[in-house]
Amino acid sequence: MSKGLTSRAEDYSQWYNELVAKADLAEHSAVRGCMVIKPYGYSIWEKMQSVLDQKFKETGHSNAYFPLFIPKSFFSKEASHVDGFATECAVVTHYRLKNDGTGNIIVDEEAKLEEELIVRPTSETIIWNTYKGWIQSYRDLPILVNQWANVVRWEMRTRLFLRTAEFLWQEGHTAHATREEAVEETEKMLEVYADFAENWLALPVVRGKKTANERFAGALDTYCIEALMQDGKALQAGTSHFLGQNFAKAFDVKFTSKEGKQEFVWATSWGVSTRLMGALIMAHSDDAGLVLPPKLAPIQVVIVPINKGEEELARITVVADDIIAQLKAKGISVKYDDRDTQRPGFKFAEYEMKGVPVRLAIGGRDLDNNTIEVARRDTRTKETMSRDNIADVVESLLEEIQNNIYQKAHRFKEENTTKVDTYEEFKRVLDEKPGFVAAHWDGTSETEQRIKEETKATIRCIPLNNEQEEGVCILTGKPSTQRVLFARAY
Repeated sequence: MSKGLTSRAEDYSQWYNELVAKADLAEHSAVRGCMVIKPYGYSIWEKMQSVLDQKFKETGHSNAYFPLFIPKSFFSKEASHVDGFATECAVVTHYRLKNDGTGNIIVDEEAKLEEELIVRPTSETIIWNTYKGWIQSYRDLPILVNQWANVVRWEMRTRLFLRTAEFLWQEGHTAHATREEAVEETEKMLEVYADFAENWLALPVVRGKKTANERFAGALDTYCIEALMQDGKALQAGTSHFLGQNFAKAFDVKFTSKEGKQEFVWATSWGVSTRLMGALIMAHSDDAGLVLPPKLAPIQVVIVPINKGEEELARITVVADDIIAQLKAKGISVKYDDRDTQRPGFKFAEYEMKGVPVRLAIGGRDLDNNTIEVARRDTRTKETMSRDNIADVVESLLEEIQNNIYQKAHRFKEENTTKVDTYEEFKRVLDEKPGFVAAHWDGTSETEQRIKEETKATIRCIPLNNEQEEGVCILTGKPSTQRVLFARAY
């Protein structure tokens, strides 16, 4: 099974596409640009969802659900927001089809909507129209709401998980009485995302702010976490937006303050999506298949019997059942694969492709010697050891694998972050050593746009707590006080 993958070095994009298919994560649907997330892929997303949902609730947020359809007039109320999403919107114009009498199904022109509906690309407008009815006084604030939903952005170039016309995500939308509260919320949620990325996804990230050119449409500030994939391209792994009072003003959402004054509400929104699945695949996996951090693996341990005949299988199963009980008592998910339709070698390759962190194999000789073969997916190494205390060994091994995957990705990020001081060096590094490039920039949108057009590299972020350093912009030579991170990106 593992022999079927194109190598990363040969064609990274092809390797990714093949891996998504062969690891049984997702496939293209009959609808152009949309995907079917298969059960194994969805089980990984469910684990992500579960962890994040718990984190949101621990920080005081509650889940709600808002409509899929947004009246077109709502979209028009916030100018920069509509400009940012207009080219990606899917629009519903009619509510009925009819048979034209010849067997063809056509749109019933008599069923034209009085007002066209946008299929949500994001929910700020419908939510802030709703919040107007929820908020009258400072006593109604803050509102801390999250929504798990699907959204549609009509992408022309799609890739499974990374960019699809429809995708799954969560979007938090909060309302506050003061600017300070809203900024604090924005920063808090960015840290929630960063903690999840580093401690569950095993993905080191840079926390930063987007430039004006790269901000979310309608935001005053966009905070982000940026990660580096194995091909040296950056991936935006999560965003948290300080919306100021833009949406409150657009939808006339005011509250009476403690002092009795009418004031506009302050807002945030924040989200991560199934794009995290793409990050997980590209940051850690190898030419043999998926590599999953144990904390997000649907199956953390697989046990494969290597038996000659039914009698030996029965004896192995007795031992396996005992190990399974011990592992489950520790909260470790385990699968026993005693299928007689596939040989052990096929099973080994299958679970390697699917990224199962630990594989245990038990044969007839192991029964006699009280041993078991333990293989780890991250290093692709194996050893035979005693079955005594095997549950404790596996538990510590899973922790070790989680940490090892993170440390490997962290070293890669550090080794592929390069400081440059001239435009020639900048272009050379982009071509010869892909990754993050730390360079001085004069702070203007014009310079940023020109660099993007000439090199296809964007400013991924201005890192938070950035070191102040006198320098000059790589393109214009104008003064600069700090380096920003550039990269080519997904």
